[in-house]
Amino acid sequence: MSMTTTTLDPEVLRARLDRAGAAASNADLDALLVTPGSDLRYLLGVGGSSFERLTCLVLPAAGSAAAPALVLPKLEEPGYADVPVEALGLEIVTWVDGEDPYQVVNDLLRRGGGAARQLAVSDMMPALHALRLRDAVSGSHQVLAGPVLRELRMRKDAAEIAGLRKAGEAIDRVHARMGEWLRVGRTEAEVGADIAEAIVAEGHTEVAFVIVGSGPNGASPHHGLSDRRIEAGDVVVVDIGGPVAEGYNSDCTRMYVMGEPAHDDVRETYAVLQAAQEAAVAAVRPGVTAEQIDAAARSVIADAGFGEYFVHRTGHGIGLDVHEDPYIVSGNDLALEPGMAFSVEPGIYLPGRWGARIEDIVVVTEDGVERLNNRTRDLVRLPA
Repeated sequence: MSMTTTTLDPEVLRARLDRAGAAASNADLDALLVTPGSDLRYLLGVGGSSFERLTCLVLPAAGSAAAPALVLPKLEEPGYADVPVEALGLEIVTWVDGEDPYQVVNDLLRRGGGAARQLAVSDMMPALHALRLRDAVSGSHQVLAGPVLRELRMRKDAAEIAGLRKAGEAIDRVHARMGEWLRVGRTEAEVGADIAEAIVAEGHTEVAFVIVGSGPNGASPHHGLSDRRIEAGDVVVVDIGGPVAEGYNSDCTRMYVMGEPAHDDVRETYAVLQAAQEAAVAAVRPGVTAEQIDAAARSVIADAGFGEYFVHRTGHGIGLDVHEDPYIVSGNDLALEPGMAFSVEPGIYLPGRWGARIEDIVVVTEDGVERLNNRTRDLVRLPA
């Protein structure tokens, strides 16, 4: 089994559990049921992996007589050996094949002195487990835990920001080496394989994604990789990222051109995109809403006549997940607060021709913004 473990101060984890329990109580929930994934890693320092056997943190709401418990298959217990159970007041409850783990969860919930009626389950809990837990906890109503936990996870502490900063520096080092791999005649897939190797070599634990969109493929925001050979004059989108050991992710897009651009409108259009990205980053500060940041980028692009070619939100939160709250999108009136981290990545995509996106991860500070990516945002010309 693949485990993701972070060495964190037990006091930090205990504070997170306490805040999560209090948030559950404020939301009129009886308990949070958290299966392996980023929420579990946030709360216990260990992410784990979901299988057909149930692993589940049972976290009662504040005020309950029950203590938090981690239900584990006996065979998975060694993978959670680093969890500071005593410091967290956490009980480990194991089960073996042939026993009913869902009934074990039900029994733990009843320790609080009554039936659990309102349960919040992890957003990414497999249906295999969510449905069986619903059946086992008779009369219970399930809601998503995301709205509760995202209020905690959106506001990064100093250690989390340090992890994001480390990830940003690592991915900057990969972009600094792009000229080693991005050459005319090579396929996107060949370039992508070299980039993936470098992502790990430069400090990430694994590769989350690699996008190399050359020429017309760059007009598809989530193109990925293909066997298309890079040609002279191509504008190339390179969007890459992954987690560092602390679990926090990088995500950075930079633009390259192979010699002189094949299209006459590239430099003028790219200047519009740069101005939009700069305007959005400059607008970031506490109290400004997420949708105002989106509007700052979108208005520049729309005023230049490219509004219909900016086809996605301006950004997404980032942390233990590559995509998490807050989302920088029209309609999100969330006021930004210090510690919130997200991408700023406007794009212009001209179908059948070429496309471009510039992406930095930023963190809201007490009085403004910190960029975590610092490679040039210019269109980098590589030899054709």
